[in-house]
Amino acid sequence: MAVAESLTNLAAAFVGCMSRVKLSANWMCAASKEGEGAGLYEAVKAIGMDLCPKLGIGIPVGKDSMSMSMKWSQDGERREVSSPLSLIVTAFAPIENVRVTWTPQLRTDVGEATVLVFFDLAPGNERLGGSALAQVFKEIGSEAPDVQDPSLLKSFLSGCQSIRRSDPRLVLAYHDRSDGGLFTTLVEMCFAGRVGAEISLTTVSLLGDPISTLFNEELGAVLQVRQSQLGPLTSAFTSAGFPLTAIHVIGKVNESRGDDSFVITHDSTRIFSSTRQILQRTWAETSYRMQCLRDNTLAATEEYEFIGDPLHTGLFYELTFQPKILPEPSLLPPKVAILREQGVNGHMEMAWAFTAAGFDAIDVHMSDILSGETNLREFRGLAACGGFSYGDVLGAGRGWAHSIILNDIARAQFVEFFRNERTFTLGVCNGCQLLSYLKDIIPGAQDWPTFKTNRSERFESRTSMVEIVNESVARSSVFLRDMVGSKLPVAVAHGEGRASFSHGGDDKKALELQGLVALRYIDSQGAPTERYPLNPNGSPGGITGIHTPDGRILAIMPHPERVTTLESNSWYPPSLESWKGMGPWFRMFQSARQWCS
Repeated sequence: MAVAESLTNLAAAFVGCMSRVKLSANWMCAASKEGEGAGLYEAVKAIGMDLCPKLGIGIPVGKDSMSMSMKWSQDGERREVSSPLSLIVTAFAPIENVRVTWTPQLRTDVGEATVLVFFDLAPGNERLGGSALAQVFKEIGSEAPDVQDPSLLKSFLSGCQSIRRSDPRLVLAYHDRSDGGLFTTLVEMCFAGRVGAEISLTTVSLLGDPISTLFNEELGAVLQVRQSQLGPLTSAFTSAGFPLTAIHVIGKVNESRGDDSFVITHDSTRIFSSTRQILQRTWAETSYRMQCLRDNTLAATEEYEFIGDPLHTGLFYELTFQPKILPEPSLLPPKVAILREQGVNGHMEMAWAFTAAGFDAIDVHMSDILSGETNLREFRGLAACGGFSYGDVLGAGRGWAHSIILNDIARAQFVEFFRNERTFTLGVCNGCQLLSYLKDIIPGAQDWPTFKTNRSERFESRTSMVEIVNESVARSSVFLRDMVGSKLPVAVAHGEGRASFSHGGDDKKALELQGLVALRYIDSQGAPTERYPLNPNGSPGGITGIHTPDGRILAIMPHPERVTTLESNSWYPPSLESWKGMGPWFRMFQSARQWCS
């Protein structure tokens, strides 16, 4: 099952031929305990000499932990605890096209009715041993799921890959069954799409026991497909050798986005009825309770309440610009210094974004400037990257800033660079924090905030909605002038991103009156928000980007350099596929290049 589950997960990606898949096997065993070594031998034989050869998949790498037992004396008594024989399998393979990876998100935007199709990879078996259901009732069970027929699994995997070649848009959503059972699979797909569904077990509950059907954790998968394309779907799998008798239409997705009812019937009798909202709140409650104890309680509650908020519709793109093709690169591209300090880790992505836009990106470490080996006069642009500089210092950007301010050589270079009207500066995340602590030497930045610990009291790594603020400064910005008024998702990853103003809010008012707010977090209706997690750090007014009055220096907490290609975004609508792989955030780097011309 460890091998099979790793493969049914990987089936969501376009790997081409499954023989390209390789496995990493991590075996754990108390080999010194009687019988455990023999059990390990049998398990390795079953997988390495039977299952994997039949699947045509190899295990080139792995790890063995053979001392998984502990002995000690306590109160004059000898005690021993041993871990059970176990195996962790990781499947990996090169991906032919990341754009056609399937996700569990049920879709209602395809313009026609869709159905849910269940693929049974356990030929009718409904073993409950070791299942989550058994554990809820403090039981173990007598018989656990197993790979019943390797050829069935192989034909299913082959069918998934053949569809990618013939019609990559045929399958709308995908989720495997074997972690939680069919019930969990279906409701998780509803959660991802924020929709409801109507399920019928009549064709799959052959033993007449819907509980076993819904909660066994045998191998299987559920796919969403347009009802009109059910024929091509089944043909693709039967052509790969998968039996038609193991393919079952088990339900349909509610076409109305506002209808989140979740209903299960068996032999025309309704046996379960609820809503996506109620089920998701139940599903998330354990995590919510833990989050209340670990994190900021108010923030945890705000996030939990979004589950039932009908106005929260998730990510969207509202763009005021179209893709732009740059002219041929010049023979002498402008140089941009990709500035980093110890702990910074965003320099490679930043360098790629500037290079792709037509710059000559040069790796510059702070030690190069402090030693005098590098002078900023050589550069047209400067990009201070994100990461964890001075990671053992609260307000890590302050430590980076002090290395500049307290060094005569570095301070003089930065003062001159910031004042030069022919240069531009970009600070992202940790670099944003750096620039905020350098505001005393940045012309026009006196009202900038500094950036403090997130209100959630946790490192936040998310995709958040932001708006490029429509102000006069933004319309003349080196980076944002072509994107003014756009609303779109962006990657965020920071522990200290909350904008903090030091004069009772007067400097915030001054910042806003001057039009120096560049980016702010917004909700599903496009309004600025302080509500967590839409605003992941609690910044007042949703402020997450600031610039100088001339638009040359921009400090932002999100990471646009991480989503410059379309594929690197966690989600985008089908309408953006016409952008040919270019992500909307790439425009800010293109704008900077054009400004240099």
